[in-house]
Amino acid sequence: MNFNLFIARRYLFSKKSHHAINIISAISACGVAVATLAMVCILSVFNGFQEFVADLFTSFDPQLEIVSTQGTAFQANHKAIQALRKCDKVAILSECVEGKALIVQGGQQVVVNVRGVEDNFLEQVSGEDLFFGTGELVLEDGKHDYGILGIGLAVKMGLQAEFDKPVTIYAPKKGERVNPQNPLSSFNALELYSPGVVFQVKQSKYDNHYVLTSIRYARQLLDRKGEVTSLHLRVKDGVSISSAKSEIEDIMGPQFKVRDRYEQQEEVFHIMNVEKFIAYVFLTFILLVSCFNIIGSLSMLMIDKKKDVETLRNLGASNEQICKIFMLEGRMISAFGAIVGIILGVTLCLLQIQFGFITMGDAEGSFISESYPVSIHIWDLVVIFFTVLIVGWVAVWYPVRYLSKSLL
Repeated sequence: MNFNLFIARRYLFSKKSHHAINIISAISACGVAVATLAMVCILSVFNGFQEFVADLFTSFDPQLEIVSTQGTAFQANHKAIQALRKCDKVAILSECVEGKALIVQGGQQVVVNVRGVEDNFLEQVSGEDLFFGTGELVLEDGKHDYGILGIGLAVKMGLQAEFDKPVTIYAPKKGERVNPQNPLSSFNALELYSPGVVFQVKQSKYDNHYVLTSIRYARQLLDRKGEVTSLHLRVKDGVSISSAKSEIEDIMGPQFKVRDRYEQQEEVFHIMNVEKFIAYVFLTFILLVSCFNIIGSLSMLMIDKKKDVETLRNLGASNEQICKIFMLEGRMISAFGAIVGIILGVTLCLLQIQFGFITMGDAEGSFISESYPVSIHIWDLVVIFFTVLIVGWVAVWYPVRYLSKSLL
């Protein structure tokens, strides 16, 4: 065993002449352990919320979405799209035209996103419990165009799943300026009938702002003849989304961007990652403060072991070796606190996963999740462990070198 490590280990576990030194050393290790426990729990909660949001993904967030990198829309007969239709990894390809519009009914006016899709889009969502009502799941029948409203939007408009009179949707004509004398002449105005169905995704982004209709209607309303704003893809069962994405990127080329569900919600997950990083930074500062307790423990240990240090010098130990002994002592306290804190943190997280004893609030049914979601990531534990070791080393490096010169 290394000489410095052997002496440091003996000093850590041996009985000191002053019982207070043992107590302070224990308090130092406990402080590091508590800070480490907090890091494990808080970062695991952030992971839990990220996975919880990901679980809310539905077919309204397609498995893969293709958008143009050179504008908001592209031609539906693009040669890359024709090649994509032959890809053996794609089960369903649905063209989509989406844009802002104003829905008007009975004095109510709401700005909405009109999403026009092909009929095969309904095949992607037909197996999911997203639609409610006594009507038929249809977007057009040759006579009328139908619009499926988000349930929150229907409530805003004062409508039920089935409404008698059609709603009118206005969208600005492409490339035209508003005529002050006759503003309505600058807008396309088309009616939508009710199929007796509404949808609920349980995300306000969709439920309160989206109207689902046929792609033919959306092209006419938004002046997107022969164009699409995005392509929605569903891969075949058993096919890896990442491998399909890579192959589709090669097919589509640099003019298009292929986005998975996480990239479609990039802003949300970016904000969550930033929040997680900021929490990590603040907890690291708290850990640094707790590591300063180790300095007090080491300074008292140096005073207590003055005679031992003289003996070690007589045996040939250099000042550098003696300094390393006390540095190793501080690192061992940090490592011990890190291990204990990680074990306790993981245990607490597992108990939360199993029993959910820390709840969101007292009002039952007020939240989608009754208890705080938690997810333990092994790489977070690795980062936390080495963070504690590095912070512990930084905290004691200069003080130990200074104290070893003045006290020893």
